[in-house]
Amino acid sequence: MISVLSYGRLVARAVLGGLSQTDSRDYSLVTASCGFGKDFRKGILKKGMCYGDDACFIARHRSADVLGVADGVGGWRDYGVDPSQFSATLMKTCERLVKEGRFVPSNPVGILTMGYYELLQNKVPLLGSSTACIVVLDRQRHQLHTANLGDSGFLVVRGGEVVHRSDEQQHYFNTPFQLSIAPPGAEGAVLSDRPEAADSSSFDVQLGDIILTATDGLFDNMPDYMILQELKKLKNTNYESIQQTARSIAEQAHELAYDPNYMSPFAQFACDNGLNVRGGKPDDITVLLSIVAEYTD
Repeated sequence: MISVLSYGRLVARAVLGGLSQTDSRDYSLVTASCGFGKDFRKGILKKGMCYGDDACFIARHRSADVLGVADGVGGWRDYGVDPSQFSATLMKTCERLVKEGRFVPSNPVGILTMGYYELLQNKVPLLGSSTACIVVLDRQRHQLHTANLGDSGFLVVRGGEVVHRSDEQQHYFNTPFQLSIAPPGAEGAVLSDRPEAADSSSFDVQLGDIILTATDGLFDNMPDYMILQELKKLKNTNYESIQQTARSIAEQAHELAYDPNYMSPFAQFACDNGLNVRGGKPDDITVLLSIVAEYTD
């Protein structure tokens, strides 16, 4: 005869064993990208993962999947500086750090910080500014860790609703937080934020969750309800379906950006700040669309 206490221990072991088996599955992100450079042909990458002055990366490591987007500040062009160089170099550096395993999945701010300080120490002179958003999926813990500096960002969609999102960081209207490298002697004259100022968050994900990571060219032209309508077209986790939906979202944002009669989210934000603005906002657009799936080698 088995005692009540022993029986309770056996039940507990069985329950815990079942939970352990369920939680033992690793998750991964199936990700596709699409974008439009404001001054380039639709869907054409410039060099590497760059759409206009935007840049992005998709990297995998044994412990995590990592995504990043960055939006180079176009105002540098007035001073003879190519804004895409800063954002592209920042994203390439962050990607390399991930592939080398020089990161902790729960600390995406650390990836951004190491990447930025490498740029500061670069022997080749680099000038410019950029917003940045880093998204990390911890495969074993099933957690999404994020760091967002500025007005790029991400959405997590589950069951057709936004269940988690980034917070936009603005100093004032149309002036987002940004990482910068200024010419020697001009550091105080250039707006620059520390990477540690990035807004960070952690969120438990589930299989089938949709994660959309993008630059402000998307969010300034498409409100949530339009994005959610497009995401309804996503029927499965195969790459082709994700790529098609990413392209559909980017194309619609691009078309709306050049509609002079459309009351875009950017125009509404401008009106809220006392400016008489209408229409879309022409801008570079970068979209990374991901689905949380069971990891397979």
